[in-house]
Amino acid sequence: MGSAYQFHSWRVFVVVCALPCVCVVVALTFMPESPRFYLEVGKHDEAWMILKQIHDTNMRARGQPEKVFTVNRIKIPKQLDELMEMESESGNPVSKVFFRIKAEIHGIYLNLMKCFNYPMRENMMRLAIVWLTLSFGYYGLSVWFPDVIKHLQADEYASKVKTHSNERTEDFTFNFTLENQIHINGLFINDRFINMKLKSVTFIDSTFRNCYFDDVTSVGSFFRNCTFIETFFFNTDIDNSKLIDGTEVINSTFTHNKTGCQMTFDDDYSAYWVYFINFLGTLAVLPGNIVSALLMDKIGRLSMLGGSMILSGISCFFLWFGTSESMMIFMLCLYNGLSISAWNSLDVVTTESFPTVRRGTGFGFCNALCKLAAVLGNLIFGSLVGITKAIPILMASSVLVGGGLVALRLPDTRANVLM
Repeated sequence: MGSAYQFHSWRVFVVVCALPCVCVVVALTFMPESPRFYLEVGKHDEAWMILKQIHDTNMRARGQPEKVFTVNRIKIPKQLDELMEMESESGNPVSKVFFRIKAEIHGIYLNLMKCFNYPMRENMMRLAIVWLTLSFGYYGLSVWFPDVIKHLQADEYASKVKTHSNERTEDFTFNFTLENQIHINGLFINDRFINMKLKSVTFIDSTFRNCYFDDVTSVGSFFRNCTFIETFFFNTDIDNSKLIDGTEVINSTFTHNKTGCQMTFDDDYSAYWVYFINFLGTLAVLPGNIVSALLMDKIGRLSMLGGSMILSGISCFFLWFGTSESMMIFMLCLYNGLSISAWNSLDVVTTESFPTVRRGTGFGFCNALCKLAAVLGNLIFGSLVGITKAIPILMASSVLVGGGLVALRLPDTRANVLM
């Protein structure tokens, strides 16, 4: 594929990313409404049918399909419309809208405060800590991993740079690729640069006299404090952004300059490598999902949650000894596989820890903490990339292990009946 497709096809990227969302919207049309919603709007028969379907599905999974679904009593939630009529019998539309918003916000606030009341306060605080620590470590490292590997590649690449000083070339044709070089105080006279690439090449204090540049592409290349005298540029991407640090252009001509990004994956392999590393890390999530689905009920939610967090913290600590790309990628895959088991367990534990009237509010509050910790993790870990490896590793390891120990103190919800 050409560079035009690789780096300019952002529309294709957006469409591919939007496809799962479209599939979810289509799938939602086939999902039944919640029984609670049906009860709130007064559709009791529909709510009863949904509950019966849930009961029959669960009983078949337990091997008891003959068990009959029975309802002793149904507690109907207060309907907001009834409260609105009590507030304003005149039925003013504007006042109804404002009262609805006010009532919803007040209801959310009361529900949230009940999550922190006895006897749920202690468990809520522990859940908040687990959500914060897992999110901080997971999303922080997801930013840190690819950039650290990119820095390892850059350091290795820089160690192989070739330096040429005080060179003089005259009447020579450059029609091949120059890569990873530094040319200092060079003199180029009547030279021709034709159908070639400059990849990570820097010219410093060099002079080009009566030279000809034709179909030249430069990637990560610069001319620092250079001088171009009576030089002709045709179909190149050399412009002011690459003529830096006092470079002078005297009696020279630029025609038919290339526009847009001329980079390809062959020119800058790290552009592809970042996506490939993320792909491997995402692929490692698959076995973690399978293991958590098969073993969660057997070994328990808390054992899987706490154990996965502690093991992921330990695997993160061993990154300290990672000196190669392959080892870092292996540890990334191991970390992601362990972390996804913790995420799956945490979702189940959080759902089963709240009664129905507070479940949505409690889970939403924990998710809000998750997003806050993710932002903090991205900012803190991102600022440490390329500076030190010790602080991010120790921080993520200690946070994950500490969160795992707190998770083991949560009550076991495996045998709980959802209220």
